[in-house]
Amino acid sequence: MYPAGEKRFIRINRFTIFILFVVITAGGVVRSTGSGMGCPDWPKCFNRIIPPTDASQLPEGYEQHYIEGRVKKNDRFAKMVEAFGFSKLADDIRHDESILKHEEFNAVKTWTEYINRLAGVVAGFALLFSAIYSFTYIKSKPAILAWSVLNLFAVVVQAWLGSIVVSTNLMPWVITVHMLLALLIVAISIYTFYLATTFRNKTILINYPSGGLKALAILSLVIMLVQVVYGTEVREAIDHLNYLGKERATWIDSIGSVYEIHRILAYVTLGITVLFFFLVKNRFSKLSIQSRYAWIVLVLVLIQMASGIILARFSVPAVAQTTHLVIASLFFGAQYYLMLLMTKLKR
Repeated sequence: MYPAGEKRFIRINRFTIFILFVVITAGGVVRSTGSGMGCPDWPKCFNRIIPPTDASQLPEGYEQHYIEGRVKKNDRFAKMVEAFGFSKLADDIRHDESILKHEEFNAVKTWTEYINRLAGVVAGFALLFSAIYSFTYIKSKPAILAWSVLNLFAVVVQAWLGSIVVSTNLMPWVITVHMLLALLIVAISIYTFYLATTFRNKTILINYPSGGLKALAILSLVIMLVQVVYGTEVREAIDHLNYLGKERATWIDSIGSVYEIHRILAYVTLGITVLFFFLVKNRFSKLSIQSRYAWIVLVLVLIQMASGIILARFSVPAVAQTTHLVIASLFFGAQYYLMLLMTKLKR
């Protein structure tokens, strides 16, 4: 059905989507274990391609060296932020004293962060090959080429932003932007996969109006993204409470309105997802791809709710933190793809 060049693109595109979720998972592990500063420099780790396993392998005087490097990089970053009119934000970056403190070496955290970076490198190459192989569509479906190349630029920005995350010593809003950009990269990869697979095989598209299902899916995605933003704010508050040495059992109660909004949005998302599931079930065949993904989305949102309840009731266990992040990302991807599958076949 597909020419060889198109098959090659679809395979690498599918792998790219998979590895992007692996990167998000690795990032979740890094965040939940507090390993974000396991490597104080970027792209190397303690100025080594292979990171150290023992404190005796650390460069002499590395603490001051990396602090000075972060100060210089942050000053450049602050100038860029200031150029966009965010003077107060730039000032906060320049006067953030947390970057003057170095984290004690921990081999486990160092290697956790290093593995996360390796996964990111694999994802980068996957996106590079996706962009290269997308040239097979240069005449037949140029949108695939355009989006694939754009995604390659997006991952370059993401890599740069990753270095800023390190240099700013995990500044909260930078981490939030880093996460949202990761979801954007996932969305573009899913979109190019959708374009490529439906270019030759239009049988998975619907041949009648979706009856508002696509609009409902879009609404769910928008609410979910807002929830992600509030979720990152919840995480930032937890990091701050942890930094202050507060007991884990008191974290949730100490967060305040941000957590309440995040929780309310979670229930709204659950309600929309359940409604969407039954609407799809009544409109599509059980064997249709739309029905299959409606089931996937429903299961994911239920797991997401369960992990959220575990986080709230059992003092924010690290495993549940990672699960919560990964399932949220999978839910976003599945819901986005399902939204695309609601597109009416053009005749």
